[in-house]
Amino acid sequence: MSFDFSGCAFLQPNAVVFLGGLSRVIHHRGGVARFLLDTMTDPLRVNLLQNGFAHAMGAGTAPWQGNSIPYREYCSQDQDGIAYDLRRNWLGRGWINVSAGLANAVVGQMWEIFANAFEHSSTRVGVFSCGQFFKTRRQLTLAVADFGIGIPSNVRLFLGRPQLSAAEALRWAFQRGNSTTCRLAGPRGVGLDLLKELVRKNNGTMLVYSHDGRAHIDQRGETYENLDPFFEGTLVQIRLSCDDRRYVLSEEAPSQAPFF
Repeated sequence: MSFDFSGCAFLQPNAVVFLGGLSRVIHHRGGVARFLLDTMTDPLRVNLLQNGFAHAMGAGTAPWQGNSIPYREYCSQDQDGIAYDLRRNWLGRGWINVSAGLANAVVGQMWEIFANAFEHSSTRVGVFSCGQFFKTRRQLTLAVADFGIGIPSNVRLFLGRPQLSAAEALRWAFQRGNSTTCRLAGPRGVGLDLLKELVRKNNGTMLVYSHDGRAHIDQRGETYENLDPFFEGTLVQIRLSCDDRRYVLSEEAPSQAPFF
């Protein structure tokens, strides 16, 4: 399969992880993904070289430090490695001012997105992540994708309710304590309570596309809706505002600081 970028000026992180995952699915099924470089704009080509996507796809140029959270492909549940990567490249670059305690707590909850992908999605090609700091907009975006069965399908199977709508399934999955996996520590949901609160207080957004459903979370609340399916998997995108405030946990906070 050949990818033509003639109508594309730039790829957001959610598009980068989707393209990376799709190329691996094609390869897994015996095909070959070809990227038509002469159809790319210079900014697009440079960004894909800088964030490491091009290198992962076979380009000889190694990535370099820039405004990207590097493109990654994870094939196993390397919790320490993934957490270290997120702490260093997402919240550790000074783009958003968070305390060490809050950074560790948020990374721990972000890990749940990866854990759910590995445990629930039945993905055969791994989990993909990438991000970008947009300096002029003062926004920090992180995207994570897998190409498994999707959250709604997994919830329907677990609850034995095949007619459950995608919106209802996503709403169920995002409620604290709901889980399709029971660990020794007890059941858990998607595990994003603290992360959702950071998004709300920061005037950010969280978008989740999963098979035939969509969740949108911002300071106004949470919405869930049904969509026509466009891929069997889950794509999570988190966008944070890089404002001048410092974000800390409640036990760390002076009374005037935003806290959790």
